[in-house]
Amino acid sequence: MENRDNGPPAGLSDKLNGELLSADCPSRGVLKHVTSQWGVLVLIALQGGTHRFSELRRRIGGVSERMLAQTLQVLEADGFVARRAYPVVPPHVEYSLTPLGEEVAEKVRVLADWIEVNFHRLPASRRAAQRPARVPV
Repeated sequence: MENRDNGPPAGLSDKLNGELLSADCPSRGVLKHVTSQWGVLVLIALQGGTHRFSELRRRIGGVSERMLAQTLQVLEADGFVARRAYPVVPPHVEYSLTPLGEEVAEKVRVLADWIEVNFHRLPASRRAAQRPARVPV
């Protein structure tokens, strides 16, 4: 089977249609990693280039160290993020997107941009629930 245009190998696309909807589809795990809140934000943050862990944590508001570490680990295991550790003290680790990560980051960026542009179209009750609670002074 020949691979054209980075799509599925010839003849395979018919077999892939609808498989994601199947409960036992193995690609569901990757979908979960890529489309999770932190997965999307990490992929978008890394589109800007290579970052150290602390830079990513500052760039992605609200993410805990633990959640960022877990997200980076699963995205690395899926082949979307490259981790490079330098043998220095203190430890120096950098994260960047792989070519596959660049591709998927472009896709989730489109979704994230659509949400930001169209957020005002959501029902007012949904928008109100998304805003931080005001603390009485």
